[in-house]
Amino acid sequence: MSKKPVRHQAKNHQDGDPSTTGHSWDGIEEFDNPMPRWWLWSFYACIAFALAYSVAYPAWPMISRATPGLLGASTRADVAAEIKEFSDRNGPIRAKLEAAELTEIAGDPELADFANNAGAAVFRTWCAQCHGSGAAGVQASGYPNLLDDDWLWGGDIEAIHTTITHGIRNTTDDDARLSDMPRFGVDELLEKPQIAEVVQHVLAISGQEHDAELATAGAVVFEDNCAACHMEDGTGNRDLGAPNLTDAIWLYGGDVAALTDTVTYSRGGVMPNWSPRLSEADIRAVAIYVHGLGGGE
Repeated sequence: MSKKPVRHQAKNHQDGDPSTTGHSWDGIEEFDNPMPRWWLWSFYACIAFALAYSVAYPAWPMISRATPGLLGASTRADVAAEIKEFSDRNGPIRAKLEAAELTEIAGDPELADFANNAGAAVFRTWCAQCHGSGAAGVQASGYPNLLDDDWLWGGDIEAIHTTITHGIRNTTDDDARLSDMPRFGVDELLEKPQIAEVVQHVLAISGQEHDAELATAGAVVFEDNCAACHMEDGTGNRDLGAPNLTDAIWLYGGDVAALTDTVTYSRGGVMPNWSPRLSEADIRAVAIYVHGLGGGE
Protein backbone atom coordinates (compact mmCIF):
# COMPACT_ATOMS: atom_id res chain seq x y z
CA MET A 1 0.00 0.00 0.00
CA SER A 2 1.25 3.51 -0.82
CA LYS A 3 1.69 5.96 1.98
CA LYS A 4 -0.17 9.23 1.99
CA PRO A 5 2.00 12.38 1.86
CA VAL A 6 2.72 13.92 5.22
CA ARG A 7 1.08 17.31 5.73
CA HIS A 8 3.16 19.46 8.04
CA GLN A 9 1.33 21.35 10.69
CA ALA A 10 2.67 24.36 12.55
CA LYS A 11 3.03 23.97 16.30
CA ASN A 12 0.49 26.73 16.83
CA HIS A 13 -1.69 25.49 13.96
CA GLN A 14 -5.31 26.52 14.18
CA ASP A 15 -8.33 25.14 12.47
CA GLY A 16 -8.68 26.53 8.96
CA ASP A 17 -4.94 27.30 8.56
CA PRO A 18 -3.23 25.82 5.49
CA SER A 19 -0.48 23.26 5.88
CA THR A 20 3.15 24.46 6.07
CA THR A 21 6.11 23.91 3.74
CA GLY A 22 8.03 22.07 6.44
CA HIS A 23 10.73 24.73 6.58
CA SER A 24 11.54 26.33 9.88
CA TRP A 25 13.62 29.39 10.69
CA ASP A 26 14.11 30.06 14.37
CA GLY A 27 10.83 28.38 15.03
CA ILE A 28 9.01 30.32 12.37
CA GLU A 29 7.25 28.15 9.82
CA GLU A 30 5.84 29.09 6.41
CA PHE A 31 2.33 28.35 5.20
CA ASP A 32 2.19 26.35 1.95
CA ASN A 33 -0.17 28.75 0.19
CA PRO A 34 -0.84 28.23 -3.53
CA MET A 35 0.49 30.78 -6.05
CA PRO A 36 -1.99 33.54 -6.98
CA ARG A 37 -3.95 32.63 -10.06
CA TRP A 38 -3.08 35.91 -11.81
CA TRP A 39 0.62 35.15 -11.38
CA LEU A 40 0.25 31.60 -12.70
CA TRP A 41 -1.70 32.72 -15.76
CA SER A 42 0.89 35.47 -16.42
CA PHE A 43 3.66 32.89 -16.18
CA TYR A 44 1.86 30.53 -18.57
CA ALA A 45 1.23 33.43 -20.96
CA CYS A 46 4.96 34.28 -20.96
CA ILE A 47 5.83 30.69 -21.83
CA ALA A 48 3.29 30.67 -24.64
CA PHE A 49 4.58 34.00 -25.96
CA ALA A 50 8.20 32.77 -25.89
CA LEU A 51 7.28 29.63 -27.84
CA ALA A 52 5.29 31.61 -30.39
CA TYR A 53 8.08 34.17 -30.76
CA SER A 54 10.74 31.51 -31.31
CA VAL A 55 8.61 30.03 -34.09
CA ALA A 56 7.70 33.33 -35.76
CA TYR A 57 11.03 35.20 -35.49
CA PRO A 58 14.76 34.32 -35.72
CA ALA A 59 15.61 32.78 -32.40
CA TRP A 60 17.55 29.52 -32.15
CA PRO A 61 21.27 29.75 -33.05
CA MET A 62 22.70 27.16 -35.40
CA ILE A 63 26.21 26.66 -36.82
CA SER A 64 26.26 29.50 -39.35
CA ARG A 65 22.94 31.27 -38.79
CA ALA A 66 19.84 31.35 -36.63
CA THR A 67 16.46 29.84 -37.39
CA PRO A 68 14.77 32.32 -39.78
CA GLY A 69 11.28 32.18 -38.27
CA LEU A 70 7.99 31.83 -40.15
CA LEU A 71 7.61 35.60 -40.65
CA GLY A 72 11.06 35.95 -42.26
CA ALA A 73 11.95 39.00 -40.14
CA SER A 74 15.58 40.20 -40.33
CA THR A 75 17.11 43.17 -38.55
CA ARG A 76 20.10 42.95 -40.91
CA ALA A 77 17.77 43.30 -43.87
CA ASP A 78 16.04 46.23 -42.18
CA VAL A 79 19.36 48.00 -41.68
CA ALA A 80 20.43 47.27 -45.27
CA ALA A 81 17.14 48.65 -46.56
CA GLU A 82 17.53 51.80 -44.49
CA ILE A 83 21.10 52.30 -45.70
CA LYS A 84 19.96 51.86 -49.29
CA GLU A 85 17.15 54.35 -48.77
CA PHE A 86 19.53 57.07 -47.62
CA SER A 87 22.08 56.16 -50.29
CA ASP A 88 19.41 56.59 -52.93
CA ARG A 89 18.43 59.96 -51.46
CA ASN A 90 22.07 61.12 -51.52
CA GLY A 91 22.70 59.69 -54.98
CA PRO A 92 22.31 62.98 -56.91
CA ILE A 93 24.57 65.04 -54.65
CA ARG A 94 27.18 62.25 -54.51
CA ALA A 95 27.21 62.20 -58.31
CA LYS A 96 27.64 65.97 -58.26
CA LEU A 97 30.55 65.60 -55.82
CA GLU A 98 32.29 63.08 -58.09
CA ALA A 99 31.87 65.28 -61.16
CA ALA A 100 32.98 68.57 -59.59
CA GLU A 101 36.51 69.95 -59.83
CA LEU A 102 38.24 69.41 -56.49
CA THR A 103 39.30 73.04 -56.27
CA GLU A 104 35.74 74.28 -56.90
CA ILE A 105 33.90 72.22 -54.29
CA ALA A 106 34.59 74.72 -51.51
CA GLY A 107 32.85 77.41 -53.56
CA ASP A 108 29.55 75.51 -53.63
CA PRO A 109 28.01 75.88 -50.12
CA GLU A 110 25.58 72.95 -50.47
CA LEU A 111 28.19 70.61 -51.91
CA ALA A 112 30.87 71.69 -49.43
CA ASP A 113 28.50 71.17 -46.49
CA PHE A 114 27.60 67.67 -47.69
CA ALA A 115 31.26 66.80 -48.33
CA ASN A 116 32.36 67.95 -44.88
CA ASN A 117 29.65 65.99 -43.08
CA ALA A 118 30.18 62.87 -45.18
CA GLY A 119 33.95 63.22 -44.89
CA ALA A 120 33.78 63.48 -41.11
CA ALA A 121 31.85 60.17 -40.99
CA VAL A 122 34.37 58.51 -43.33
CA PHE A 123 37.28 59.84 -41.25
CA ARG A 124 35.84 58.55 -37.96
CA THR A 125 35.24 55.14 -39.52
CA TRP A 126 38.47 54.57 -41.47
CA CYS A 127 41.11 57.14 -40.49
CA ALA A 128 40.76 57.91 -36.77
CA GLN A 129 42.43 54.63 -35.75
CA CYS A 130 45.81 56.01 -36.88
CA HIS A 131 45.37 59.78 -37.02
CA GLY A 132 43.25 60.07 -33.86
CA SER A 133 39.63 61.12 -33.52
CA GLY A 134 40.68 64.77 -33.65
CA ALA A 135 43.19 64.21 -36.51
CA ALA A 136 46.11 65.30 -34.33
CA GLY A 137 48.01 62.08 -35.01
CA VAL A 138 50.22 60.26 -32.56
CA GLN A 139 53.47 62.07 -31.88
CA ALA A 140 56.72 60.16 -32.35
CA SER A 141 54.83 57.13 -33.71
CA GLY A 142 54.73 57.87 -37.42
CA TYR A 143 51.06 58.89 -37.59
CA PRO A 144 51.09 62.49 -38.81
CA ASN A 145 49.18 65.41 -37.38
CA LEU A 146 46.69 66.58 -40.02
CA LEU A 147 45.96 69.85 -38.21
CA ASP A 148 49.31 71.54 -38.76
CA ASP A 149 50.75 72.96 -41.97
CA ASP A 150 53.48 70.37 -42.43
CA TRP A 151 52.91 67.99 -45.37
CA LEU A 152 55.43 65.53 -46.79
CA TRP A 153 53.76 65.42 -50.21
CA GLY A 154 51.78 68.65 -50.12
CA GLY A 155 48.63 69.77 -48.35
CA ASP A 156 46.48 71.27 -51.09
CA ILE A 157 43.21 69.52 -51.89
CA GLU A 158 44.55 67.71 -54.96
CA ALA A 159 47.64 66.43 -53.12
CA ILE A 160 45.53 65.18 -50.20
CA HIS A 161 43.15 63.46 -52.63
CA THR A 162 46.07 61.70 -54.33
CA THR A 163 47.53 60.54 -51.02
CA ILE A 164 44.20 59.11 -49.85
CA THR A 165 43.53 57.44 -53.19
CA HIS A 166 46.91 55.74 -53.65
CA GLY A 167 48.36 55.61 -50.12
CA ILE A 168 51.99 55.64 -49.02
CA ARG A 169 54.62 52.91 -49.48
CA ASN A 170 52.06 50.13 -49.86
CA THR A 171 52.56 47.21 -52.23
CA THR A 172 49.03 47.21 -53.68
CA ASP A 173 49.05 50.44 -55.70
CA ASP A 174 51.63 51.26 -58.36
CA ASP A 175 50.98 54.98 -57.85
CA ALA A 176 51.48 54.95 -54.08
CA ARG A 177 53.58 57.76 -52.62
CA LEU A 178 57.09 56.39 -52.33
CA SER A 179 60.26 57.55 -50.67
CA ASP A 180 63.10 55.40 -49.42
CA MET A 181 65.54 56.78 -46.87
CA PRO A 182 68.83 54.86 -46.71
CA ARG A 183 69.71 52.97 -43.53
CA PHE A 184 72.92 54.86 -42.97
CA GLY A 185 73.92 52.91 -39.87
CA VAL A 186 72.65 49.41 -40.65
CA ASP A 187 74.10 49.42 -44.15
CA GLU A 188 77.35 51.04 -42.92
CA LEU A 189 77.00 54.06 -45.16
CA LEU A 190 78.05 56.21 -42.23
CA GLU A 191 80.15 55.42 -39.19
CA LYS A 192 78.81 56.04 -35.69
CA PRO A 193 80.86 59.23 -35.19
CA GLN A 194 79.49 60.59 -38.48
CA ILE A 195 75.94 59.78 -37.42
CA ALA A 196 76.50 61.62 -34.14
CA GLU A 197 77.84 64.62 -36.07
CA VAL A 198 74.96 64.80 -38.55
CA VAL A 199 72.45 64.49 -35.70
CA GLN A 200 74.00 67.54 -34.05
CA HIS A 201 73.79 69.39 -37.37
CA VAL A 202 70.06 68.60 -37.62
CA LEU A 203 69.60 69.81 -34.05
CA ALA A 204 71.34 73.03 -35.04
CA ILE A 205 69.27 73.77 -38.15
CA SER A 206 66.06 73.00 -36.25
CA GLY A 207 66.90 75.52 -33.56
CA GLN A 208 67.61 73.09 -30.75
CA GLU A 209 70.45 72.90 -28.24
CA HIS A 210 73.45 71.26 -29.87
CA ASP A 211 77.19 70.68 -29.80
CA ALA A 212 78.60 73.38 -32.10
CA GLU A 213 81.83 71.53 -32.91
CA LEU A 214 80.05 68.30 -33.84
CA ALA A 215 77.41 70.24 -35.76
CA THR A 216 80.07 71.91 -37.89
CA ALA A 217 81.50 68.54 -38.84
CA GLY A 218 77.97 67.23 -39.34
CA ALA A 219 77.23 69.95 -41.91
CA VAL A 220 79.78 68.33 -44.22
CA VAL A 221 78.30 64.87 -43.64
CA PHE A 222 74.82 66.28 -44.31
CA GLU A 223 75.87 67.94 -47.56
CA ASP A 224 77.47 64.75 -48.85
CA ASN A 225 74.73 62.31 -47.82
CA CYS A 226 71.46 64.05 -47.02
CA ALA A 227 71.18 67.26 -49.04
CA ALA A 228 70.15 65.44 -52.21
CA CYS A 229 66.74 64.75 -50.64
CA HIS A 230 66.45 67.21 -47.75
CA MET A 231 68.06 70.07 -49.73
CA GLU A 232 71.18 71.93 -48.66
CA ASP A 233 69.31 74.07 -46.14
CA GLY A 234 67.35 71.09 -44.75
CA THR A 235 63.94 72.41 -45.83
CA GLY A 236 63.03 69.16 -47.56
CA ASN A 237 61.63 68.21 -50.95
CA ARG A 238 57.95 67.35 -51.36
CA ASP A 239 58.48 65.69 -54.70
CA LEU A 240 60.50 63.04 -52.85
CA GLY A 241 58.53 63.03 -49.61
CA ALA A 242 61.64 64.29 -47.79
CA PRO A 243 60.58 66.20 -44.65
CA ASN A 244 61.58 69.69 -43.66
CA LEU A 245 64.17 69.35 -40.89
CA THR A 246 64.17 73.01 -39.91
CA ASP A 247 60.60 73.50 -38.64
CA ALA A 248 60.89 71.39 -35.45
CA ILE A 249 57.87 69.29 -36.50
CA TRP A 250 58.83 65.63 -36.14
CA LEU A 251 56.98 62.53 -37.21
CA TYR A 252 59.16 60.19 -35.11
CA GLY A 253 60.65 62.59 -32.58
CA GLY A 254 63.38 65.19 -32.79
CA ASP A 255 65.62 64.55 -29.79
CA VAL A 256 69.11 63.02 -30.02
CA ALA A 257 67.92 59.44 -29.46
CA ALA A 258 65.09 59.63 -32.00
CA LEU A 259 67.23 61.33 -34.66
CA THR A 260 70.02 58.80 -34.13
CA ASP A 261 67.56 55.94 -34.65
CA THR A 262 66.17 57.63 -37.76
CA VAL A 263 69.59 58.05 -39.37
CA THR A 264 70.74 54.58 -38.30
CA TYR A 265 67.70 52.51 -39.19
CA SER A 266 65.67 54.77 -41.51
CA ARG A 267 61.90 55.32 -41.28
CA GLY A 268 59.10 54.22 -43.55
CA GLY A 269 55.46 54.31 -42.49
CA VAL A 270 52.81 52.68 -44.66
CA MET A 271 49.35 54.00 -45.50
CA PRO A 272 46.85 51.84 -47.44
CA ASN A 273 45.41 52.96 -50.74
CA TRP A 274 41.75 53.64 -50.06
CA SER A 275 40.46 53.42 -53.63
CA PRO A 276 39.53 49.70 -53.34
CA ARG A 277 37.56 50.31 -50.12
CA LEU A 278 36.02 53.74 -50.56
CA SER A 279 34.05 55.18 -53.44
CA GLU A 280 35.36 58.21 -55.30
CA ALA A 281 32.69 60.31 -53.60
CA ASP A 282 33.85 59.14 -50.16
CA ILE A 283 37.50 59.82 -51.00
CA ARG A 284 36.65 63.31 -52.18
CA ALA A 285 34.51 63.93 -49.11
CA VAL A 286 37.22 62.91 -46.64
CA ALA A 287 39.82 64.91 -48.61
CA ILE A 288 37.59 68.01 -48.29
CA TYR A 289 37.14 67.29 -44.58
CA VAL A 290 40.87 66.87 -43.90
CA HIS A 291 41.72 69.92 -45.99
CA GLY A 292 39.28 71.99 -43.96
CA LEU A 293 40.59 70.96 -40.54
CA GLY A 294 43.03 73.85 -40.50
CA GLY A 295 46.24 72.40 -41.86
CA GLY A 296 45.26 72.12 -45.52
CA GLU A 297 47.01 74.52 -47.84
